[in-house]
Amino acid sequence: MTTATATATATATTVTTAGAAAGAGLPPPAERGATVLPDRVVARVAGRAAHEALAHRWGAAPGRLGLDEPGAEVSVRGGEARIALGVDLPYPVDIAGEARALQDAVARRVADLTGLRVGEVTVTVRRLVPRGAAAGRVR
Repeated sequence: MTTATATATATATTVTTAGAAAGAGLPPPAERGATVLPDRVVARVAGRAAHEALAHRWGAAPGRLGLDEPGAEVSVRGGEARIALGVDLPYPVDIAGEARALQDAVARRVADLTGLRVGEVTVTVRRLVPRGAAAGRVR
């Protein structure tokens, strides 16, 4: 297997790959190489996971509800990701409940897609948008 490397200056993490082909005549996983995931790639995955979670919970994509797209910043150290999300939420809403649900959904999805442990997901609510505000919004 080939080792992927990033030429960007962003910090990256190494995730050891262990495929289903272990024992199929291949060297042990530790000798086969590693997949390198830059922080910015994990941040894109986290942002998309937040988008999907919001769409699932509210029945429509954030843009259709008048909400800006979720933003994510990620720091990965030692195979563990720390994620900071910035989101808009429709109003009225249980902010704490929505933040917890979003934390759980994003942590699960990022771990599933990247193989990283997610140690922390912080959610910052950028703004609350009254429901129905999307209809009067001009772009």
